[in-house]
Amino acid sequence: MKCPFCGHENTRVIDSRPAEDNNSIRRRRVCDECGKRFTTYEKIETIPLIIIKKDMTREAYDRKKIEGGILRACHKRPVSAQAMTKMVDDIETDIFSREEKEIPSDYIGELIMNKLKDLDPVAYVRFASVYREFKDVNTFMDELKKMLN
Repeated sequence: MKCPFCGHENTRVIDSRPAEDNNSIRRRRVCDECGKRFTTYEKIETIPLIIIKKDMTREAYDRKKIEGGILRACHKRPVSAQAMTKMVDDIETDIFSREEKEIPSDYIGELIMNKLKDLDPVAYVRFASVYREFKDVNTFMDELKKMLN
């Protein structure tokens, strides 16, 4: 493993244990050259997952898209990075446990909205406004009324 600080090729594993989700291995490493420590996570490589978008095009699954959507929805909200990471991990576990090669983006969007609703109502409304493509104030109000009931 190459050191992210100095780029040296030789690093050593000094600690290895299951990560919190029990789906990956957390490895603590040290660089033989600069002596700095860093953490890596080892996950099982899964079958490539294809996402079917709303316009019926297909693209490879990208965890960064889920992370980005949640991060934008939670911007300037009292939601910790740890809570967001756990949410992404939970969503990813749900998606991959379906053992399907193709999953509609609608399914993922609904998963995100359901988890955001429990985490932070403002983040939920932000995400819903983009995901559901609110056209006017009335559709926005309809979504707020659903949430309040």
